[in-house]
This record gives sequence, structure tokens and C-alpha cells, in this order.
Amino acid sequence: MASETRTEGDKRSRRRGAELEEALLQATVDELVERGYAQLTIDRVAQRAGTNKSVIYRRWPHRAALAFAAYRHFVAQPTALPDTGDLRTDVLELLRGAATRMESAVGGEILRGMMSEMHAHPELFKHIREELAQEPGAMMTILGRAVARGEARPGSLRPRVATVPVVLLRQEFLMNPEAGISEEILTEIVDQVFLPMVRLG
Repeated sequence: MASETRTEGDKRSRRRGAELEEALLQATVDELVERGYAQLTIDRVAQRAGTNKSVIYRRWPHRAALAFAAYRHFVAQPTALPDTGDLRTDVLELLRGAATRMESAVGGEILRGMMSEMHAHPELFKHIREELAQEPGAMMTILGRAVARGEARPGSLRPRVATVPVVLLRQEFLMNPEAGISEEILTEIVDQVFLPMVRLG
């Protein structure tokens, strides 16, 4: 039994690079699922991963940075950009995917927890905002295709215009956590706000 324990410990001590990082991020997710963001600590993550907390601090300076890394690794997986030939359908599909990631058990816990710490770690705000917006480039691509099809005004092809739907989605997610993001909310964002802004005529 003792030799088995030592062998397991040796395996953990030999972990390096991507393998070690994967173990740390998985331990972070497991802690978040069991305890929530409020009780997430570097000590507990280190203990669960079978390593020292100094190993974590060398990669991430605080728990918000660690949690965000876990979000990006496990939740914010890249998805294929919708390309149905219809602007409304493409935007709705993009928003549905973003809403699903935001409202996942781990994703929602991490994002709301980090947003509560923005005052302490303002350097994370830019990264979180970009993540919640699912990259401005995605909406610019969708809107650009619509412009090329003659479905939207060329003058609407601007980053501030293109990202209106995801900005409104982000606000809904953060300001109404108990209500959730319904299909009705998504269609309101698209039909009542975005499409009237960009369509011809």
C-alpha cells in the first residue's frame, strides 16, 4: 500500500506543462461545482490537484485569474460560425450558443463570481468583456456577410453596431441572474433592436 501511495505521489510530482495545467484547471472546475465561486481558494485547488499552491501562483496571480483560465479551457470552446444565408437566423444562433455557455453551471458561476471582483482585479475586465461578447470579430463576420448579400446597410458594418446583440445579452446575463436568458429575450434583442439598426430601408 505504501509503495502504491508513493507511486501515485511520484506520478503527480512528475506532471509538467500541459498535463499539470489540465489537472489544475480540472481541480478548479471541481471545486467550483462542489463549493461555488465564493468558497474557491488556491489552497483547496492545490490540495485537490495534489500539488503546492506556489505552482498555481506561478501561473495565475489570484483566484479570479485561475477561474477565468478554467472558464476558457472548459466552457468557452470555439464553435463554428453560423452561416445560414440569413442575418436573423445567424445572429440568433450565435446568441443561443453564447447564452448556453454563460448559463452553464460552471460558466455562470465563474463569470458572475469574477464580475463581483472586478474592483479588485480590473485587468481582467477587458478579457471577460471580450469573452462574453464571443469576440467582436464573429459578429463583424456575420454582419459583413449580410452586407455582401444586400441584406444590411454597408454603413452598419462597424464594431460598435455589430456587437450590440452580444452586449445586450451580456447585460441581461449579469443584471437578471435569476430570470435566465429565454428565447423570447433573444428574439427581442434581434428583432426589436439589432435588425432595425442594420437593415436596408
